[in-house]
Amino acid sequence: MAIKVSIDASGGDYGIPVTIVAGIKALNIFQDLHLYFVGNEPSITTELGKYPSNTLNSRYTIIHASEVVLMNESPAIALRKKKDSSMRIAINLVKTFKADACVSAGNTGALMAISRFVLRTIKGIDRPAIMGRMPTITGHTHMLDLGANVDSKPKALVEFATMGSIAVKYTENIESPTIGLLNIGEEDMKGSEKIRKAATLLKASNLNYVGFVEGNDIYKGIVDLIVCDGFEGNIALKASEGVASMMEHYLKQAFTRNLLTKLVSLIAIPVLKDFKSSLNPDKYNGASLLGLRGIVVKSHGSANIDSFLTAITEAYIEAHAKISDKISIQISKELEHNE
Repeated sequence: MAIKVSIDASGGDYGIPVTIVAGIKALNIFQDLHLYFVGNEPSITTELGKYPSNTLNSRYTIIHASEVVLMNESPAIALRKKKDSSMRIAINLVKTFKADACVSAGNTGALMAISRFVLRTIKGIDRPAIMGRMPTITGHTHMLDLGANVDSKPKALVEFATMGSIAVKYTENIESPTIGLLNIGEEDMKGSEKIRKAATLLKASNLNYVGFVEGNDIYKGIVDLIVCDGFEGNIALKASEGVASMMEHYLKQAFTRNLLTKLVSLIAIPVLKDFKSSLNPDKYNGASLLGLRGIVVKSHGSANIDSFLTAITEAYIEAHAKISDKISIQISKELEHNE
């Protein structure tokens, strides 16, 4: 049975030249994948014309959208006034079960607002959360919330942990993912009252909670999932991206300082390539909007072709695993248990 993914083809900083090519690559990789390319039909058709293939033609569908949600547009305008946007139509395809998942590189606030309005949240979940991957010395870890909620209560943090644990379990094949709560110290008395209450609730849950983790622990890979409020999570994410850019800048500067350092850089090229690959944000693109009655994956707005392909891959994996359904079933069980 085919996995069907809707693509907000016109969304993001680069739109169709990136999303369509990434989609073609995905179709060549995943033989059971069918894509809905949603956006300006003439532009999509022109781009697809560069990749003629009788085999692929039957595995994608073009759906015209007369509007595009701009990257700087307010979520309210995108939700109320742009009902024929490529983003809205792509999400509607998930609601009507024509697509198993949706991918967009568009405006994050608008994507969350439209997704929440169209798909609704799973019963028992107050707020959806954004979960993404972060590079570590052991590979990568997962982190949520990365910006959807900026004042989460202890109960919400436990919900994030539950949703994240299920997503990690079925996308990474980890039977019981370890969970850490982001804090300013490892000791029980450290942190705000909210964090300490959330820790108490997590200890009493059936989740594999291992305790507090500090900011420097994020990159050690000591847990499979890090839970935090969206305010702290978004800062951690942006700080990580900034540090990676700074390191690349100083390495380039150091190796081009004089003739000797340029010669040394030639010898170090394999090491530098491996270093750059380890921190390449393209490998970690594709954040999941967990807690919705459907799968939505957010790509970086400035994603290139390979980066957007990573986001499509994430949507494909989550659709195969039926992540949204599994979260719904688990939350339903917990609600019954607590009644």
